[in-house]
Amino acid sequence: MIRVNRHFKKLQSSYLFYTIAKRVAAYQDANPAAKIIRLGIGDVTQPLPPACIDAFHNAIDEQGSPETFRGYGPSEGYAFLREVIAEKDFGYREANIDPDEVFISDGSKCDCGNFQELFATDIAVAIPDPVYPVYLDTNVMAGRTGIFKDGHYQGIVYLPCTADNRFLPSVPDQPVDLIYLCSPNNPTGTVMDKESLEQWVSFARNNQALILFDAAYVDFIREDSLPHSIFEIEGAHEVAVEFRSFSKMAGFTGTRCAYTVVPKACMAFDENGDPISVRDLWMRRQTTKFNGVSYPVQRSAEAAFSEDGRRQVRELTDYYLENAKIIRRAMTECGFKVVGGEHSPYIWINTGQDDWAFFDRLLQQASVVTTPGSGFGNNGSGFIRVSAFNSRENVIDAMARIAQL
Repeated sequence: MIRVNRHFKKLQSSYLFYTIAKRVAAYQDANPAAKIIRLGIGDVTQPLPPACIDAFHNAIDEQGSPETFRGYGPSEGYAFLREVIAEKDFGYREANIDPDEVFISDGSKCDCGNFQELFATDIAVAIPDPVYPVYLDTNVMAGRTGIFKDGHYQGIVYLPCTADNRFLPSVPDQPVDLIYLCSPNNPTGTVMDKESLEQWVSFARNNQALILFDAAYVDFIREDSLPHSIFEIEGAHEVAVEFRSFSKMAGFTGTRCAYTVVPKACMAFDENGDPISVRDLWMRRQTTKFNGVSYPVQRSAEAAFSEDGRRQVRELTDYYLENAKIIRRAMTECGFKVVGGEHSPYIWINTGQDDWAFFDRLLQQASVVTTPGSGFGNNGSGFIRVSAFNSRENVIDAMARIAQL
């Protein structure tokens, strides 16, 4: 008899964004003439940078000639992309990494979800609350939690992110083994400062723990004094892995390309306490389960680091940050308390009421889609996340509709 993985039965309802999609579809079916403005899921709306498009076309043309055709590429990514990432995405901040510590993938969501496979199922995991659901759900699937009770999974160390701590997770008062951090944060839009990251790196070093640092939205940071990489912190190369993405940086949500940095100095430990290279474990996992990102996509991603590409990426992220500014101002004028949106495309809004009821009100009365905060965890109750990923016209229209309510 074929049996299911019993841990899947612990998962609560369906995936957050699937639930939202079903509610929106039901509303659209009942109101076919309604013009829905989607400020929920963080999907980009603007075209790829021209430099990336040109590189994409050139690489596709190469595939049409026997002399330049490429078949299977390396699972960890082509050297040309890994080298430019090491030099231009980390070297300029003195967060020095080697090209062979960079692993190209088809999305940071996949990498964040898959990385936990490398570790034992009885480790202690610390996860912020609220948080991007993938961190938690994949650990539930792996069997690292008990049952779901009173809004929490037993066996998880939750890190509350509330107004009292500026929505930044504080180090726990107990040892943990695996730590998830996200900056700029999804969903709250807040950014960890150097002092906060130094505390986490020190904690990880003292506890022989590992930090999984999600920096998918780093290109929205506008203050130079804020860390752009955890590897700017002394000692982080020994205790951290960093995830980055072209999805929000250069509009690759439909093109699919990301990268994970696993330093050679980073170690985990076997049952005897002997160190094992995390980089080597990830290499083994990727070469077994992942077949690489296509050559044209990697050439397109490489172009994002060219002189024209960097300028165009900045213009693209500036566009969404201006949308975020409009949302922040409008929601503040409506009397709501907001955070985020300054170095992030997400605005975290305290509704002062049930967040799913507020979500339904905006959908039913304004045809505007947001994301209920409780979908990100207990501490998201009463909040909504609003995404700045849409056209300027739609953002202005959505804020006008909400103001009328």
